Amino acid sequence: MKQIQIINGPNLNLLGVREPAIYGTISFEDFYEDLKKEFPDLSIHYYQSNHEGDLIDKLHEVGFRYDGIVLNAGAYTHYSYALADAIKAIETPTVEVHISDIYAREGFRSVSVTGVNCKAIISGKGLAGYSEAIALLK
Repeated sequence: MKQIQIINGPNLNLLGVREPAIYGTISFEDFYEDLKKEFPDLSIHYYQSNHEGDLIDKLHEVGFRYDGIVLNAGAYTHYSYALADAIKAIETPTVEVHISDIYAREGFRSVSVTGVNCKAIISGKGLAGYSEAIALLK
């Protein structure tokens, strides 16, 4: 069975309560249960951290043995060259996801330094972007 790792970065632990007009009202934990039902033929794992080094460690941990990674690095997307280097260093294909449309928000959000090393960037499709990313990695 293929293994997919979802990695969420800073502040994504607040989904469902944080700025619901932008990020919705569903917690990621609830959505994660729906994702597992949507893709019963995959082993989907979930990890979230507010700490850059922890995200890098998780990429290193799964980046040579899993079949795909879905990464929402949150604000680190826009300036973490360390995360960009970690994505580049691993073998597992990674798809970057953003719940909001980063290209329609503040100017600094339209730059993704991490996305350069990803298979694709999915932006502005809400939580459905995670499903689309998983489908790309299947």
